[in-house]
Amino acid sequence: MQIQIATLGYPRIGKNREVKKALESFWSGNIESESLLQTVRKVEEYNWKTQLEAGIDHIGIGDTTLYDHVLDWTFRFGLIPKRFQQLSGLERYFTMARGKEGIPALEMTKWFDTNYHYLVPEIAESTLPSDFSDFLERVKGVGSGE
Repeated sequence: MQIQIATLGYPRIGKNREVKKALESFWSGNIESESLLQTVRKVEEYNWKTQLEAGIDHIGIGDTTLYDHVLDWTFRFGLIPKRFQQLSGLERYFTMARGKEGIPALEMTKWFDTNYHYLVPEIAESTLPSDFSDFLERVKGVGSGE
């Protein structure tokens, strides 16, 4: 019998807290969004490669976040409420998370009776999910050594 090894999540701020530092720099206006996203992708891909090299059979993906895991998947799936659709990129993402003048954020609620909070997706009948195959192709590229 062969035992399979899986990870459901992995430390995501970077070995030297690169993501945390980049996020704080972005919020203070010291770096642009592309620099933040480049740091996040670099750490995420390093984490996947580290797990592959360690012989992990099944590596969890989509656990990297800048704010909230549920928001990240809401964003990846393109489930964007109408009030955020005029925005794009990280401005849209963080407005969905924190709101801004005249645009309220998504509702935050507790996960059952725990102390974990998450942002509640708003899915209208007319909402069509987006194609996030670019994300999946990036994951596959790391696994194939591209």
